Amino acid sequence: MNFFKTVLLGTAITLVATNCSQAPKSDKAETKNAEKVDEKKTTGDEDQNVDTKSSVVTWVGTKPTGKHDGTFQLKDGKLSVKDGKVVGGTFTIDINSLEVKDLTKDKGKEKLEGHLKDADFFEVKKFPTANFEITSVKGYAKSKKDDGDKDKKYTLSDPNSLVTGNLELKGVKKSITFPAKITISESGVKAEAKFNIERTDWNLSYGSDKSVKDKFINPTVHIGFDIVTKK
Repeated sequence: MNFFKTVLLGTAITLVATNCSQAPKSDKAETKNAEKVDEKKTTGDEDQNVDTKSSVVTWVGTKPTGKHDGTFQLKDGKLSVKDGKVVGGTFTIDINSLEVKDLTKDKGKEKLEGHLKDADFFEVKKFPTANFEITSVKGYAKSKKDDGDKDKKYTLSDPNSLVTGNLELKGVKKSITFPAKITISESGVKAEAKFNIERTDWNLSYGSDKSVKDKFINPTVHIGFDIVTKK
């Protein structure tokens, strides 16, 4: 490849990467090294099992030509409640349950699902599940940043908690902190969260991020937690 072709290819790649559809404008989870779980602080007076049929984890990924959205189902989980507040909990995400919601079978739904499950991304044969464990739940204090230009569909309008927990995905464990809305009633707990993470923090890369192919996919992914328990 001569010099001019190399320059043109590099320019094209840069333009595509720059013009890539933006990820939903949402709260960005603060990501750090995994934290140790303090059982004294995260153990409640009551453990409530997650209703796996009513709970779901949602995702949105973007690329130059648009976006795709889908879901994961939960295998199991529990939330620990003490003095009327959630103090801890864990749940297991069934990565093999990944489903693309915006495509039909004749429009490439199964092809994309298979692609996301293979070695290029989630490697479900090697890592069939992901795990989230709560390390702390604090009250949410609204800041000036909350008044920014965010997508209402992908941002909680009235969070009341700040949740920190370890997300383990593809063998990588990171601590993430994000706003959540937690409601406790006589029937159980409902916990909602909407936030963005950087997939590369968990080695979710199409091949290598240094390769051309990965630059066609936005590294920012939107995640939604909709967790329901029943007493």
